[in-house]
Amino acid sequence: MTLLAGGRTGAAAGLRAAFMAVLACGTLLGATAATRQAAVAPLLLPDMPLHDPWIVADRATRTYWLFTRNEEQLTGDKRLGIMAYRSRNLKHWQRPVMVFALPEGSWANDGAWAPEVHRWKGRWYLFSTFYNDGLKLPAENGRKPVRRSTLLASSAKLGGPYRLERDGAPIVDAAQMTLDGSLHVDRAGKPWMVYAHEWVQVGDGTIEAVPLDDTLAAAGQPRLLFRASDAPWVKRADPADVKGGNVTDGPELFRTRTGTLLMLWSSYDRHGYVQSLARSKSGSIAGPWEQLPPLVRGDSGHGMLFRRFDGSLTMVLHRPFEQARGKLYAMRDLGDTIAVERELTELDGETRPVVTAAGD
Repeated sequence: MTLLAGGRTGAAAGLRAAFMAVLACGTLLGATAATRQAAVAPLLLPDMPLHDPWIVADRATRTYWLFTRNEEQLTGDKRLGIMAYRSRNLKHWQRPVMVFALPEGSWANDGAWAPEVHRWKGRWYLFSTFYNDGLKLPAENGRKPVRRSTLLASSAKLGGPYRLERDGAPIVDAAQMTLDGSLHVDRAGKPWMVYAHEWVQVGDGTIEAVPLDDTLAAAGQPRLLFRASDAPWVKRADPADVKGGNVTDGPELFRTRTGTLLMLWSSYDRHGYVQSLARSKSGSIAGPWEQLPPLVRGDSGHGMLFRRFDGSLTMVLHRPFEQARGKLYAMRDLGDTIAVERELTELDGETRPVVTAAGD
């Protein structure tokens, strides 16, 4: 999740303030009839505020779990953390439950961005990004980064509760301003965390990967995979403007039916947020990575791929960036890439679907 205007942290604070002001007026992100129904289940996707959606299809219970940042107005829990909606059909959802709360006394005081839940070595692991604007990192080239890192928590059960690993120590060096960590297991069975190195610190945001050990702790130095500016469609900031930058967001890796290694990731073009795609020429995390045409524009992004219980490949993302809702797409695995078939409007309730990446 990244905001550009006025800097990510300032814009994010403004958005949260606006969000709370709307809630105080007795509405939930708008005064439509659909959103007013969010107080009762079953919920529909238009009722459900969410950024950075992550869906796990639990075959044992034939239940879809959708993880996102906790909202007190939905769970009744004011703590900073992660909540999860549940559904049997991707259309009707139960009210969310809190699955992880950041313990009191943590170095972080905001965030809970980009939750990802993965099965590893018999447990469920939750990756999520937290930050603290009051904890300043050393200035670099006029930029003023702050503490922002992906943390790891685990649970014996998919629905939690999740507990911090290693007392909440960041997976990557705390001096690096990083976000949106995603687990990737290579063909040799070795785990990696792929993540974004924040533009607020480096200007031209990057996607990097750090090798992990079997406890999912860092086991080596990070590797640069690519920069935001490598994508020809990315809106480029003036390198001298310390309040601007080239965004990298939301990496998630996917191996196609022929073994091609792809990466979903997001940034901005001239018109808004974009769901894009990169491909490893070597078929491994090392790359080199080539940028493919974006999948979806229309202020859409931070997507992930999952298989429905019938085996069909599906993508979920959020749109628009502000006051975001979840959008579902039927996808095709073409072997050397993936493609959008259509937006699943019968599930996500969208009346103005965005199904192509036309335009620049």
